[in-house]
Amino acid sequence: EEEEEEEGEQGRLWDDWQSDEEDSSYDYLCLFCDLRYDSTERLFEHCTYEHSFDFCGIIKDLVLDFYGSFKLINYIRSQVAMNKCWRWDLLFKSITDLQNHLHAADNIKNDGKFPWDDELYLKPFMIDDALLYSFSNEEDEEDVGSAVAKEDILSELMNDGEVGEIYNSCHGILDTEKLQTSGCLDIRRHAEDVVNFFEKSESNGICRGGDNGESTQKRKDCQLTVSFANVVAREIKNVNEKYFSSYGSFGIHREMISDKVRTETYRSAILNNPSLLSQATVMDVGCGTGILSLFAAQAGASRVIAVEASLKMASMATRIAKDNGFLYEENNKGEEGEANHFSGVIDVVQTMVEELDKFRKIPPHSVDVLVSEWMGYCLLYESMLSSVLYARDNWLKPGGAILPDKATIFVAGFGRGGTSLLFWEDVYGFNMSCIGKEVMEDAACSPIIDVMDSKDIVTESTVLQTFDLTTMKPDELDFTSRCELVLKPTLEEVSAVAEPTVCWCYGIVLWFETGFTSRFCKEMPTILSTSPYSPKTHWSQTIFTFQEPIAMTSAKSCTENGGLIGTEWCPAARISSRISIARSSVHRSLDISMEITGISLDGRRRSWPVQIFDL
Repeated sequence: EEEEEEEGEQGRLWDDWQSDEEDSSYDYLCLFCDLRYDSTERLFEHCTYEHSFDFCGIIKDLVLDFYGSFKLINYIRSQVAMNKCWRWDLLFKSITDLQNHLHAADNIKNDGKFPWDDELYLKPFMIDDALLYSFSNEEDEEDVGSAVAKEDILSELMNDGEVGEIYNSCHGILDTEKLQTSGCLDIRRHAEDVVNFFEKSESNGICRGGDNGESTQKRKDCQLTVSFANVVAREIKNVNEKYFSSYGSFGIHREMISDKVRTETYRSAILNNPSLLSQATVMDVGCGTGILSLFAAQAGASRVIAVEASLKMASMATRIAKDNGFLYEENNKGEEGEANHFSGVIDVVQTMVEELDKFRKIPPHSVDVLVSEWMGYCLLYESMLSSVLYARDNWLKPGGAILPDKATIFVAGFGRGGTSLLFWEDVYGFNMSCIGKEVMEDAACSPIIDVMDSKDIVTESTVLQTFDLTTMKPDELDFTSRCELVLKPTLEEVSAVAEPTVCWCYGIVLWFETGFTSRFCKEMPTILSTSPYSPKTHWSQTIFTFQEPIAMTSAKSCTENGGLIGTEWCPAARISSRISIARSSVHRSLDISMEITGISLDGRRRSWPVQIFDL
């Protein structure tokens, strides 16, 4: 009876999901411009007449199945994003030049292959691309019969051992979150790539079969769906394995532990707040060597659950806890008939926190203190904060403490000294500035992780984004924020003397602070800062270089004229920045966009092209 009720509940969930899909309204983005349409028919009609791209005609002429059509869409989106012609691989200076170039396709194959044949294009280029699930037309649907059952797709999925294993893991994550929490968005989003794609494909008529059971077409379409999931699942698995295995390197842990700012801040927060840690149940997410767990045990915690995904480091953390007398282990030396005794408080569990329930049955909301050193470059690189939020939502008591409980990203502008130009201008007396120019061009595309000297900061610092870890939702990890940069007061005072002085801003630098605030650390709150004005840390700072330097001066000394804003003839009084940081479709990476506008004293503006960075 219980099994029947469970099957009935799954059926209702499946029906509810289908109803949600039917009620949703898709927003279809053009393949070549920013226009959006409410139907694929209107979208493809627009592409045909405005961009000389007859999608349906090309699909028919090239005899592309769903598999090939899916890859074609992702291929075109990837090419257009780089201002490249999808047919001739020509690079253009702007999207306008590209659109003026577009013409009807011919001679598409190169060496007998399509440019989009690579399995890479099975992965969606654009997140939540509605077109990928709805491009099949009515004629295609009339050619085939009844829908393939969800069970058939999942059965085919389970025949692939690697995908089946990951599917079960992903489905478990999604089920847990439905019952308990919105959960870890980053893990959940990739889990949905594996699970929901099958369901979306089935409900939208992409997977169709014949009328008589296990037809050839039915099985072929199921296999195509599984092929996509295989790519997504394998990529997630590979990235996770590389990520966690990289933390199996002792050199990384020595670097982190040797970072006195990092380690001593955590030590101070844990040891100097006895009312928080005494007799507390503590969870350490991503424990590594177990150093924070050892501090918690030393501070008087009654139990420490140390979670570590790296097999190598979990083994080391277990041994370290045991060697120092803190490992939680059963003691069988009692008298016969007596209950077994336990010693130590640290219980090391080798798993991702999202799968902790598989290895330990921890009562929901039973943890007093959640501690983790989750921060990466630019604060959010590596996407580990989402795992901390998952642990918070599942196991932290109402009103329980998170260490740290606050995080803030700061931004400031830097001058010429913050670039490599000065180095290349004089290399043992030789001028190698041509290399410096090339390096600057590369830096305008890729962020640099390095220590910025505080004397090279030319603007005031300002807050870009603040996170409250006790209340934030996982989707807040992706954000867009605006800020304005003005010259430091000291530079303004200098520029007010004699003739006005122009200061060149070459880019922006980001850093972060995490706070162990008095909300939980009542005896001794503290702050961990990675600021250029503070002692350096292993995080350094994250540097983003402008496409061209921007001239700045103070409002007091700015002489208005009709020159181009941001040049030495008309320096900007301030720089307005619109910065977006989002988790990339590449697991554990970040996509960062930067839009810069120079503003003159009289309010005139000049904007530069948006810059996209991958971290």
